[in-house]
Amino acid sequence: MTSTTLPDWLRPLADLAGSVEAEQLAPRFPHPPADARPAAVLVCFADGPSGAELILTERATTLRNHAGQISFPGGASDPDDVDPAHTALREAHEEVGLEPSEVEVFGTLPRLWLPPSNFGVTPVLAYWQAPRPLDARSPREVRRVIHQRLDDLVDPDRRFTVVHPSGWRGPAFDVGTEVPLWGFTAGVISRLFDRVGWARPWDEDRVRDLPELT
Repeated sequence: MTSTTLPDWLRPLADLAGSVEAEQLAPRFPHPPADARPAAVLVCFADGPSGAELILTERATTLRNHAGQISFPGGASDPDDVDPAHTALREAHEEVGLEPSEVEVFGTLPRLWLPPSNFGVTPVLAYWQAPRPLDARSPREVRRVIHQRLDDLVDPDRRFTVVHPSGWRGPAFDVGTEVPLWGFTAGVISRLFDRVGWARPWDEDRVRDLPELT
């Protein structure tokens, strides 16, 4: 997909979007089953005041699924949504007040399975040319909005392997919150950054237990 506004640093990601496969982003559970509920998330990049950034949310601790986790804005598709981009933009507007007209969608990634909630999630790639501070608009869903610098996400000192009480292990990022960025969102970010060439070598033997929510 071509664009006159997309910055040069994002063009490799736009080129990758059309060729990356589900197994490369979610090797354990790449393909949703037939009964998975459709959903979409907005993977929104921006040129922030301190450099390139990615918009994330800290989910409310009272949610039934994925409580307290760091995630992309997004959620389940509504019957009136025409496509995953419509779902992701609508959910981002409802959750954090991001206006659809403010961002440019430049691609989608393969639909991935989120087993705990049985969602088939389509990550929608977007660019926000003129970012502004965002606030949680839906406190029952979102605790706060995180404008996360890409430089911090690729910092090897902020990366580690997290261990869930069930024994599950996966990549995680220190983003300054009580619960680190882990799980589905961290997996997508980690593997996407690997594929696009942004990742820097980090110590995968650095292991931390997943803290319990308080």
